Amino acid sequence: MGTLDGKVAIVTGSGRGIGRAVALKLASQGAKVVVNDLDPAPADEVIAEIRQLGSDAIACCGNVADADFGNRCVKTALDTFGRIDIIVNNAGFTWDNVIQKMSDEQWDAIIDCHLKAPFLLLRAAFPYFREASQAEAQSGEEVFRKVINISSIGGTQGNVGQVNYSAAKAGVVGLTKTLAKEWGRMKVNVNCVAFAAIETRLTQLVAPGEVKTVNVEGREIRVGVPADKAAAAAAQIPMGRMGTIEEAAGSIYLFCIPESNYVTGQTLICGGGRGGF
Repeated sequence: MGTLDGKVAIVTGSGRGIGRAVALKLASQGAKVVVNDLDPAPADEVIAEIRQLGSDAIACCGNVADADFGNRCVKTALDTFGRIDIIVNNAGFTWDNVIQKMSDEQWDAIIDCHLKAPFLLLRAAFPYFREASQAEAQSGEEVFRKVINISSIGGTQGNVGQVNYSAAKAGVVGLTKTLAKEWGRMKVNVNCVAFAAIETRLTQLVAPGEVKTVNVEGREIRVGVPADKAAAAAAQIPMGRMGTIEEAAGSIYLFCIPESNYVTGQTLICGGGRGGF
């Protein structure tokens, strides 16, 4: 028996990295998962892994910032599994520059992905949450649902070269606190996890002069951290290293389980001791 048996989770950006680890963690505890990625191939790979764990999953691919994505994703979950219990707004990427060199496109792309996309998905989920909570109240049943938004210590403290990302992630904290107040009556817990340094393809080590990029809808986005800077960053972490994607997923899982039913509106920093308020 898993702690999430019978639950259905939507996890955006779950074809790779932290999102993949979250999808597998929730599935390992019995949840069925709606997997999202820009590309079908990595989503299909995660679905296969979830089925090997004995659970089930379906893909809803595409850009989370598209105007129709929220409604499409909610419909996919309800048409396939008949319910939604957990939403993890994880999808994201970074596109850095100092403010005087940052283009409108850079600003808009990051704000849309990290802040507007969670808004669109959660707005689309509201009618289901309201109807389900009303039906449960009438029957005397108490069911808690979970929303976990992903922020960053860039959003809680700022970070040089990330005015777009930091602004979006600060907005996620405000979104979380407000929805916790608006949705508490529906027994929806809305919490936030803010990451510090986690090992992903965005933070992979690069050699001096080496350039690595990932393609995000036709944009070549530079990724990676020079090895010397990574070592200096690790030295600032009390635990002495970056976190793993499995550890990141674990911090999100804490907000998904029944033991957190009376916790809402909170921001948990997952940073090995770095990034506290």
